[in-house]
Amino acid sequence: MESVNYFRREKGRFVISTDPSSLDSEAVYGFLSEAKWWGADLTPESLHRALRHSICFSLLEEDRQIGIARIITDYVTYAYLCDVFIIEERRRQGLGTWLIRSVLEHPDLKSLKRVSLITHDAQSFYLGLDFHFAAHPDWYMERYLDKVYQPFNL
Repeated sequence: MESVNYFRREKGRFVISTDPSSLDSEAVYGFLSEAKWWGADLTPESLHRALRHSICFSLLEEDRQIGIARIITDYVTYAYLCDVFIIEERRRQGLGTWLIRSVLEHPDLKSLKRVSLITHDAQSFYLGLDFHFAAHPDWYMERYLDKVYQPFNL
């Protein structure tokens, strides 16, 4: 069996880790269930399943979960960045930038052709991290199975 090397970065009392044992799924559920565009139909079981099938970047202050970024990927060409969250009291301190840069510099992700995301309110933040609006939005398509998400019925 292959040994697993988890990604880890430290900055003072803050740590970013992809080790699943560092992930506090109850804290993550608390973050996401309060956000109106994430919370619809989110259950602890559905979140656990999503986390299990993703690369999760836990942002920790000492041992306390204060943020997360989740990647869904094929490890060759494409990744979708989602569920990015930093607790309110730790925002605007550079931790979000550090978290996303860490995601993009992960050895298994840094050579991908495309990383995409959807954001309702953080466009300027991601533009500052070299994300761009879709060059051909008429090429990008989605299929919704649930009317709640058509299109992000906020």
